[in-house]
Amino acid sequence: MDNKAGVERANRRIFYHLLTNTLFVSVIDFTAWFAITFYVYLQTQSVFATGMIAGIYLILIAGTGVWFGSLVDRHKKKTMIQLSNGASIVLYLVALAIYLIIPHEQFKDVGSVWLWALIIFTMLGVIAGNIRTIVLPTMVTVLIPENKRDKANGLVGTASGVSFLVTSVISGLLVAASGMLYALLLALAIIIVGAIHIAFVKLPEHTPVPASNDNTNKVDLRGTFKMVKGVPGLLALILFSTFNNFLGGIFMALMDAYGLSLMPVQAWGLLWGVLSTGFVIGGLIIAKIGLGSNPVRILLLANVVLWAITMIFPLQSSIILLTVGMFIYMVIVPYVEAAEQTILQKVVPYERQGRVFGFAQSVEQSASPLTAFLIGPIAQFVFIPFMTTGVGAGLIGGWFGTGADRGIALVFIITAIIGLVGTLLALGSKYYRQLSQEYLKSPILAESPRAPTRTEATEGGLVK
Repeated sequence: MDNKAGVERANRRIFYHLLTNTLFVSVIDFTAWFAITFYVYLQTQSVFATGMIAGIYLILIAGTGVWFGSLVDRHKKKTMIQLSNGASIVLYLVALAIYLIIPHEQFKDVGSVWLWALIIFTMLGVIAGNIRTIVLPTMVTVLIPENKRDKANGLVGTASGVSFLVTSVISGLLVAASGMLYALLLALAIIIVGAIHIAFVKLPEHTPVPASNDNTNKVDLRGTFKMVKGVPGLLALILFSTFNNFLGGIFMALMDAYGLSLMPVQAWGLLWGVLSTGFVIGGLIIAKIGLGSNPVRILLLANVVLWAITMIFPLQSSIILLTVGMFIYMVIVPYVEAAEQTILQKVVPYERQGRVFGFAQSVEQSASPLTAFLIGPIAQFVFIPFMTTGVGAGLIGGWFGTGADRGIALVFIITAIIGLVGTLLALGSKYYRQLSQEYLKSPILAESPRAPTRTEATEGGLVK
């Protein structure tokens, strides 16, 4: 019993090392992403260019998820973390070289090949860091007992919130001080330190040994899809998350325009820094009390709350309504993320979790860029005129308000109604019952492929 308790303590320490390492590297990756977006807009004044950066990011995530997941399953997790570090370092170095060598006048032209080379290499450096976002939930399966994984996933959500909060503060400062120079130099420094740190962390794992029917020599999309279909209700969960992301792309595309219609840009940036603390608070609540016995139900109920909030805050042009509504929204989002991770960690065999997490990432993220690219023109040429000088202004403008912000608000409300109806239908579906039953009856997966030795437990997972 004492040995088991020592092993659990050692595994927790390893988890904290891994989580902290991921937090710092994620902060700098997101900082690089925000910085290149700010820098390009300041240089070109082109909304088209910044929109393309967001589209490139989401498309790369969607396109690399299954491949990254296959790599994670086929190799040791620590090896993949270091591969991620190495790839990011090389890509950021190339971006830095472009920034230092090419005359900066080239970066003022949206059509400049060198501008897009700087963007692409910076974004690829960011994307390479996504390997660790697949590694981390699989290591939660290894390091944390099944009855405590929901709380660990809450801490992962907290780390994501901290990343977003810190990024929103420092990226603008770095760009204002030196363009992309300090952002790229800091990215290289943090990732190198992170690579050195993780080299001294002993992860309890063995060389993956695939089952006889497990095709790990390829990306194996077919096998992964078969695995997902084989778990009752799991494909429906991924499609439900994709549906939500499809609708969520609307907010990604229009939220800044809506917020900036209510307040100056400086106030809007500061407000987002404050709102992001909701991610941290939500994650800490989960880390304290968990998700209960059925995270499938929690995931759907959380979405009911999210869509209800999204339907209420745009009803009037109110900074208070926006602030309160979005803060509650931020607190609830970690419940959705933690619940999905907890479900996958329980119902998917460990040796395939990387591919399933990657598959879910690819499918779910593929929806947002499509909506983001489509909704801008629709809002601009349909809903904004409808609520400015069109029929809508005459029908409901008296109480709802008129103008461009009211057109965007109407888009939000219609989206929220669709999302709420979809979530309520999901709660009443057979797929919800199937996945709930599968989760509750699934055997507890092995908590570790190899328990740490007594020496490793004493050292807290650090290699001396």
